[in-house]
Amino acid sequence: MNAFIALFVALFAVACAAPQGSSSDSTAPIVSDTSDIKPDGSFQYSYETGNGIKAESQGSLKSVQVPKADGSGTEEAQALVQTGSFSYKSPDGTPIELKYTADENGFHPEGSHLPVAPAATQ
Repeated sequence: MNAFIALFVALFAVACAAPQGSSSDSTAPIVSDTSDIKPDGSFQYSYETGNGIKAESQGSLKSVQVPKADGSGTEEAQALVQTGSFSYKSPDGTPIELKYTADENGFHPEGSHLPVAPAATQ
């Protein structure tokens, strides 16, 4: 359960890390806001502000096999599987949109503004 909380906090921090922009952004009204957290650990939320910032996410717990601490095989554990996106305009007016998935294999962001590694040469 601690891993679930830590992963959720980390992903929420990433979603909130968008540039703050001008001081008018701090007073932008919330146009829409929904959230639903269920007892089974699944959730979904979305919001939009008057200045065009949008975010949405949904997630659920998934049973996965992880190595035992003593190295004697694997055991079942719970992992948070989450998908979502957020968007805003950069200070120069460029639209920024980031879509992501996060699961037992890590955080996987996608966005045209992200740098791309050079192609491997052989």
